[in-house]
Amino acid sequence: MLESPLPGRKGQITMAPLPVNEERFAQQMRKGFRKGAVLMLFYPDSSGNCYVPFIKRPTYEGVHSGQIAFPGGKMEESDGDLAKTALRESEEEIGIDSAKVTLLGRMSDLYIPPSNFMVSPYLGFLSEQPKFHPDPLEVERIINCPMNTLLDKNIRKTGIINTNGGYKIEAPYFDIESELVWGATAMMLGEFTYMWESQDF
Repeated sequence: MLESPLPGRKGQITMAPLPVNEERFAQQMRKGFRKGAVLMLFYPDSSGNCYVPFIKRPTYEGVHSGQIAFPGGKMEESDGDLAKTALRESEEEIGIDSAKVTLLGRMSDLYIPPSNFMVSPYLGFLSEQPKFHPDPLEVERIINCPMNTLLDKNIRKTGIINTNGGYKIEAPYFDIESELVWGATAMMLGEFTYMWESQDF
């Protein structure tokens, strides 16, 4: 389980695009922001190695087109809370049985200015390897990343990212299966790896 207090900005900023957009960390966000949640899911394979699944979004007209992300999405009124949002969206997007997921805790919320979302990242665990059934409308592919790879500092790089808005930015990213994991997802991973390396679990 996660220990309190969480590192929050201290961990997130290690993987934030440059220059850092301080709006992400401001106490006063844009009015009317939307709430969402994602799930960082851990599961073992038949050999007992631990994996984390990422999704690649399809190409569409939107700010997150083609990006690598955790499964998740917008909170619905019927969810009741954001934990339910993370589980429901993950079941819809990658086809896991959310009833079998044990939630381990919630990391720090992260504001995403381009889409005006406040996202809550949850950590979850499955005791067995799931059979994924991705929704083709929302998921182009699933990337199953070994935990050891995720913690390998050699996959953390910095480069020029071509954004969906048509401009280029300098940003740190995780190089996972030749995919660039950057932006909000990388910042969430930044907090997670910061906690792991600080042994704050």
